[in-house]
Amino acid sequence: MSEALLERLIDFAEAGNQQKITLEGTTYQGWVMEITEEGLLISTGYNDKKGKDIWLSPSQLQKANLSFWNNANSQWEVFTL
Repeated sequence: MSEALLERLIDFAEAGNQQKITLEGTTYQGWVMEITEEGLLISTGYNDKKGKDIWLSPSQLQKANLSFWNNANSQWEVFTL
C-alpha cells in the first residue's frame, strides 16, 4: 500500500462519526478499527450478535464508494481516496 493511500485511509477513519463503504452492491457501515498494509478493518453493527468485522484490501477500497457521517450536517458525505 502506498504512503499516500495509507494517509487517505487514516483521514477516512478519522472523518465523521461512522464510515460507510459500498463495494459491488454490498454496503458496510460502522467504524474503522484498524488499517494495515494488508487493508482496512471495518466493524459493522452495534454488538457481537448483529455486527461483523470485515477486512477490505487496498484494491477493493480503491474500487469502493466511501462516505462518512458528518454530525455537523447530519448527513452522509462522500469521501474520495
